[in-house]
Amino acid sequence: MKLYSPATIKDIRERYGFRLTKSLGQNFLTDKNIIDNIIEASNIGENDLVIEIGPGIGVITKEAAAKAGSVIAVEIDKNLIPILQETLADETNVKIINRDILKTDLTAVIEEEKKNFPQMESVRIIGNLPYYITTPIIMKLLEDGVPADSITVMMQKEVADRIKAAPGNKERGALSVAVQYYCQVVKVTDVPKEVFVPAPKVDSTVLRLDIRKEKPVELKDDKLFFKAVKSGFAQRRKTLLNSLASGTGLGKDKIGQILEEAGIDPGRRAETLDIDEFAKIANGMFEMNL
Repeated sequence: MKLYSPATIKDIRERYGFRLTKSLGQNFLTDKNIIDNIIEASNIGENDLVIEIGPGIGVITKEAAAKAGSVIAVEIDKNLIPILQETLADETNVKIINRDILKTDLTAVIEEEKKNFPQMESVRIIGNLPYYITTPIIMKLLEDGVPADSITVMMQKEVADRIKAAPGNKERGALSVAVQYYCQVVKVTDVPKEVFVPAPKVDSTVLRLDIRKEKPVELKDDKLFFKAVKSGFAQRRKTLLNSLASGTGLGKDKIGQILEEAGIDPGRRAETLDIDEFAKIANGMFEMNL
């Protein structure tokens, strides 16, 4: 059964009386080349656990199961569970969980699976993320410290452009710095809206986020780092001096001193800074508060 075939998708929807839920951002992928690209980019091995977020009718799940030792598919829509039980009936290494990923302790799920799959070497997270909660899902995975090696996910192209934006790029923002602090970002492929049923209004991009084993900078206080990043981008059109002074509450004199000691021009804007420069600012804020 070619689950990615529009005819198959139509047949399944009719047989189960399944109606797409717009609020869940349900769009089913119909391009086998894109599916293969996602699986290949995920670097799934036979001793790997794959966690898929939002399997839909199992289009990507089925291909992942052929490569992985174990697959756990987390699906929020209870109406899709019987469909998944049918489409994945032959995949003995797949477990289906009916949960909201934002309310799921994936670390606990992984620890439990280790009991059944002791040869587990790596954890790979994959998925076609709902556009409206892409950022919350990614940041939850990273901030929770889920013990995964990589996250290979499809998202709205606009969000992907922000995540991978380098210093100096107008798309760069707090999300760019936060994700790049936790991960090395690799673009896999662009995905046109025409290869989905139903077709969304925007194009998509697949990114692989390789989770860093060691952080790229030394910080004296992680919270101050993210406060500096958030403050810097809160008023994008303002200079770094003004945005940081306003956002941190330290005032222009103290921020000016911090920037001077860090060797950073106070007239620059946040999108021009790299992670190391934000770290210098955060560490300077730490010293200033002593």
